[in-house]
Amino acid sequence: MSKAKKRSLTESNVETEATPAETPVAGYKNSNLSAAKAAKNDEFYTQWADIEREMNAYLEYDPDVFRDKVVLLPCDDPEWSNFAKFFALHFTDYGIKKLISTSYAPDSKPATLSHQPTLFEAEAPQFDETLTRTNGKMFVIERSDINGDGVINIEDLQWSYLEGDGDFRSPEVTSLRDEADIVLTNPPFSLFREFLAWLVDGNVKFSIVGSSNATTYKEIFPLIKDNKMWKGATANNTDMVFGVPKGVPLKEADQMKAERLGYPSTDEHDFTRLGNSCWFTNLDHGRRHEPLQLMTMTDNKKFSKHKEVQGTGYQTYDNFDAIEVPFVDAIPSDYKGLMGVPVTFLDKYNPDQFEIVFSADDMEQTKEFGVTPLGEKRVADYYKAGGTGGNSKGHRKLFLYSPRPWVPFKRIVIRHRIVS
Repeated sequence: MSKAKKRSLTESNVETEATPAETPVAGYKNSNLSAAKAAKNDEFYTQWADIEREMNAYLEYDPDVFRDKVVLLPCDDPEWSNFAKFFALHFTDYGIKKLISTSYAPDSKPATLSHQPTLFEAEAPQFDETLTRTNGKMFVIERSDINGDGVINIEDLQWSYLEGDGDFRSPEVTSLRDEADIVLTNPPFSLFREFLAWLVDGNVKFSIVGSSNATTYKEIFPLIKDNKMWKGATANNTDMVFGVPKGVPLKEADQMKAERLGYPSTDEHDFTRLGNSCWFTNLDHGRRHEPLQLMTMTDNKKFSKHKEVQGTGYQTYDNFDAIEVPFVDAIPSDYKGLMGVPVTFLDKYNPDQFEIVFSADDMEQTKEFGVTPLGEKRVADYYKAGGTGGNSKGHRKLFLYSPRPWVPFKRIVIRHRIVS
């Protein structure tokens, strides 16, 4: 790749990275305004501070996690992406072998109603007025001090046009995935399932941003259950702030929260907080090995801060031999059987301490493990008590009768590996 004659990327004030919106692999241009609006709603730009906190957690657990590794940042243009800027800055001190980032072609991205090449691209000898719209770009930093300033950083970046539009599903970008040791990015939320499957298929290490709601997806939960993927070290039960394109409808309260967190609107972007965003990774970190500090069943009944447990103890499900644990901090340390816990348990899941048995949201799994169907009586009792959920007699869902006939929301069934 030829060296670009360029304005310094470090002079840019942009602190976000753009990710491609949901599009087919080919043949989807930006002439459709409805598609553009939908695509804008799928673009969230990760902030530097969130990247730094998460990467620091991996480095604290393993200082050599990135050393001698090829790192791929798909859909991360260094002129816009905090991922690309962050890893370019830390290229030497992390010991990275090669840093590759790719960008998505404007004409394949319906949110891009206009495209103005930056000086960085326009002043490069390889600049092409047609390719700048139709093709993605690839950016590479290797262990070579191109400009001879004694430091390897973003000033030593080289770039070229990709043959295609930069879609991660293309053979071209897939070959980069196969070259990489680690992939890091914020994929479009609407393509999260497909992007994760792409990573798993490549047998690559990764850390990506997604929605906590994904933990119970039937394609994703088995990866968590089998310890092939877990939640990241940071942003669990806290807000992540994202930049979004101008014109995206935002809740005023979320926008105001982002401003209070230090992210007021700019000329290029508005900012919003997303409380259900998190990291998904197969890079190890110390938090997932911290044991939960728990009380015994007896002590929980006496001292629990939760009225549902204190003085009453634990209910057994009416249609399955397991106890209902309504709060993660109320898990009894000495119970040997199965327990149904809230999905938020995954934020503090320690695989050395617990075994995940199945998701109560997946009725194939509930059938496999012997959850009895609700039947006519339970369903009738549920609706008579004012229940509004979509439950029928054939559904195999965990069911309780106290304090009313009800189906607990999003339970995961677990058990202790070693009972204290």
